[in-house]
Amino acid sequence: MTTATKTIRLALVAGVALAFGAGAVQAETLRLLTWGGYAPDAVVKMFKAETGIDVEVTKSNNEEMIAKLRATGGGGFDLAQPSQDRVTGAQSEHNIYKPIDLSKIDSAKFITSMLEATKGNTTLDGKVYGVPHIWGTSGLVLDRSKAGSVKDYTDLCGDAVKGKVSYRLKRPTLIGFAFAMGMDPFAAYGDKAKYQEVMNKVEAKLIDCKANVKAYWTGGDALLNLLRSGEVVAAMAWDTGGWKLNKDNANITFVAPKSGALGWIDTFALPRKTKAEDAAYKWINFVMQPKIAAMITASAGNFTASKGADAFAEDALKKRFQDSFPQEAIDNIKWYPPVPAGLEDIEGKVLDRVKAAK
Repeated sequence: MTTATKTIRLALVAGVALAFGAGAVQAETLRLLTWGGYAPDAVVKMFKAETGIDVEVTKSNNEEMIAKLRATGGGGFDLAQPSQDRVTGAQSEHNIYKPIDLSKIDSAKFITSMLEATKGNTTLDGKVYGVPHIWGTSGLVLDRSKAGSVKDYTDLCGDAVKGKVSYRLKRPTLIGFAFAMGMDPFAAYGDKAKYQEVMNKVEAKLIDCKANVKAYWTGGDALLNLLRSGEVVAAMAWDTGGWKLNKDNANITFVAPKSGALGWIDTFALPRKTKAEDAAYKWINFVMQPKIAAMITASAGNFTASKGADAFAEDALKKRFQDSFPQEAIDNIKWYPPVPAGLEDIEGKVLDRVKAAK
């Protein structure tokens, strides 16, 4: 064999090996852009054992996810987890995602109301860009022995809890009070004048309610301490905060308001240039299994949209969740849709006037 022939053969072998190696890496690695706690090591290892696919986890938040995917035109990652109200705007402006093939999703594993809400809130030009994963809510955190009359946000303005109420001067308070007053602020999103009318009524209610407010909370720890001390017996706050307090005081817990808790959902979305799409769908269907979803709940602190996963949660947390969220309360959650331009300015002025009012 001549030197030239040997050189050609070695080059061919190297080329084949290189191509095979590159293909193997691409086929066996899922690049996941997610939040802290959403892909715990134990779940990643179980997924690898079942599928042979490695998961490369990059922790991020909404702003960073959009920035990373925008910089690459939707490249660099195979699966992302933006909040549902941050999907269509980013897609419309930056074209960073590709539609979800719903035929590849095991829809039976999802809580139906959450799946449908997320599909609706992530639809653009007739195409769905997200399905639900982790969710949480804000609603009422009550000392039920002292604030039994509070069933909805507007009950925070009742005489029975005067001077012992707390909530934030933020948009969730505006939205929650609007629903409790019989209005649908989300239905008014497309009409600024109508939305202003809704906010004007909420503003008047919140100004009238000021005498009931012990403090407008800004930090979670401060609110929890007010509830622990008994200075506050009823608040508008988040579910996991109420459950945290319930560990030490059985009278305090999270209650879903009559008009509906306000919910956020972090989704699964496919970056436009994903290179491991099949692996992405396998991961989605894997982590939505109830037992696996319960492991993620233990890690992230919030529940998932996996149907029946609460049955596998730690007993005390399962009881708190089920007490706060019977099925009708889950189906009544008001999920945040994308916020149209201009509404935050309306809300900001309303909140300023409420704060300044005597």
